[in-house]
Amino acid sequence: MQFDVFQMERYQSTWEKDVEYDMAESGIRPVTVRELVGMGFDLDAVLDMPLGYNRTNGTLELRERIAAHYADATADNILVTNGTSEANFLVALTLVKSGDAFAFQTPNYMQMWGLPRSLGATVKQFRLQPETHWEPDWDEFDRAVGPGTRLVYISNPNNPTGSVLSDVARKRIVARCETVGAWLISDEVYLGAEIDRERTLSFWGTSEKVIVTCGLSKAYGIPGLRIGWIVAPKDLVHDCWARHDYTTIAPGRLSDVMACIAVEGENRERLFDRTRAQLKNNLQIVDDWIKGFGCFLSYRPPEAGAICLVKYDADIPSPQLAERIRQNQNTLVVPGSYVGLEGYLRLWFGGPPEYVAEGLRRVKCELNVLR
Repeated sequence: MQFDVFQMERYQSTWEKDVEYDMAESGIRPVTVRELVGMGFDLDAVLDMPLGYNRTNGTLELRERIAAHYADATADNILVTNGTSEANFLVALTLVKSGDAFAFQTPNYMQMWGLPRSLGATVKQFRLQPETHWEPDWDEFDRAVGPGTRLVYISNPNNPTGSVLSDVARKRIVARCETVGAWLISDEVYLGAEIDRERTLSFWGTSEKVIVTCGLSKAYGIPGLRIGWIVAPKDLVHDCWARHDYTTIAPGRLSDVMACIAVEGENRERLFDRTRAQLKNNLQIVDDWIKGFGCFLSYRPPEAGAICLVKYDADIPSPQLAERIRQNQNTLVVPGSYVGLEGYLRLWFGGPPEYVAEGLRRVKCELNVLR
């Protein structure tokens, strides 16, 4: 396999620790160990815990607690992974082979754009349209998801737009996948990070060939544990587990224990409430900032998540603009082309309010030069 450079991840990893303000982040202010202790994590108990290997597919307790959030799922439907990225990786590695057709929603986190290509698949995209509240272009969707399509990937809530698919769109996507016999993978890592709307419905249970990937990094606010999971039919979980034995083998023992606390029902809601409160406050900062530009900037406020996609009215490629902001303002943002849509910037608003405000001020200084 020959992997394409994952542009966004490479750009972030190159500069995120060197800039003064990282507005290319995508989660919220991380949960502390002290906060988990307040939710029932027994710190004293783990001080004498041997840090040996963990159960490779995740402990039964963790898998049962995750399964409880998905209708009719059991521990056998769950594979615990090292983050949602590994969950996506294992699904692709298990299902996609050379010559397959793979359908991909854009704009998006571009991991699943490059990975199937490296496996020899033909990747076809279908775009979400800003003029229709980020619903799919259905003509493109029907062309991308046709006879012979092996796998279809969506993120819902979407990274980077923060949009949530309508019920009509959900049903149409599932129906088309069933008609052509395709698997559908729904990356739901932002489920629970809704800002001012009801909880997003999971795609789990809508069809026998639906797979959900998720993890602790976004809505839960705990990226440092590197815990993700796959929810899938038992046979597919078994096959993904076989590939897992060749990758990271097992999640960390301490991470598994702490994740059990985070995904417990009452704690999960506490963490989601914490996320909602942070995002609702900070989105107002972003909204006021964008309105200050008049017609030069435009966006559709995200329904979920800690990022938004902002369109700018200037004839400059987004990577070039992002580099100007980094070099002149010591601030990192994500170019729109790195998430599949040129002419935009992806901006983060999940940090402390004063940090977000200063980061946006610096971005504004550079954008003002273009106005």
